[in-house]
Amino acid sequence: MDPTIRGDGYVLAPAAFDGAEVAELRSGLEAAVERAVALTGDVTEASTSDLGHRIQTVHDGGTPTSVHWEPGTGVPTVRNLRPVTHLDARLERYWSDPRLTGPAADLLGVDGVAPLTSKISVKRARVGSEYIWHQDHSFLSRFLGGRAASEVVTAMVFLDDADAGNGALSLVPGSHRDGPRPDDEPPRAHDADPVTVTAPAGSVVVFPTLMLHSSRANRSDRDRRALLYLFQPAGRPPLDESTRA
Repeated sequence: MDPTIRGDGYVLAPAAFDGAEVAELRSGLEAAVERAVALTGDVTEASTSDLGHRIQTVHDGGTPTSVHWEPGTGVPTVRNLRPVTHLDARLERYWSDPRLTGPAADLLGVDGVAPLTSKISVKRARVGSEYIWHQDHSFLSRFLGGRAASEVVTAMVFLDDADAGNGALSLVPGSHRDGPRPDDEPPRAHDADPVTVTAPAGSVVVFPTLMLHSSRANRSDRDRRALLYLFQPAGRPPLDESTRA
């Protein structure tokens, strides 16, 4: 790997997936959303996140999925799902794709990787809400412990063209080197300037859990859908959110 890329802490592969693959993944994502929403009809309980998002947990084949809803929308709209790939085979089959596993292994400095969990960020046109500045480490450390949580990377597959207008991902290069930070803490004075990851559909960005990142609300007329595969060193089990570290 280019040492400057390793220093920044992330890898961007523009248009790594072709149009047919993107269309397949979009169909899989929409089917997964439809399936999860249908399952919420049998759920009577819900919780609320610290940011005010309503969360329901559904079960498909025994596997729980958290359904996060957008706040303040007239029509109920899904914000994200986690985990998600088990809900549709078109999403599941890319776990072993070298366009994802290769950069993930490179960033982790290991020979092989294993699935940890998966997520979709739907970011619908006009209603997709912001993601505050955060590190994924703060969530994962609740279940894995601090060290194991730092040994995880996310491969984010863009299913729509992404830019500042529709709430593209922003990263702070090199911020992973400073260790854990509190959620909602903005970039520090010594940090590099944030980078908005503007890229076409089919692009992949891979970054570690200690990378500070955020995204603005989607106020455009375009969706900004993304599928996220989280990888860890080979030999470790998938994430079990019922067990805390």
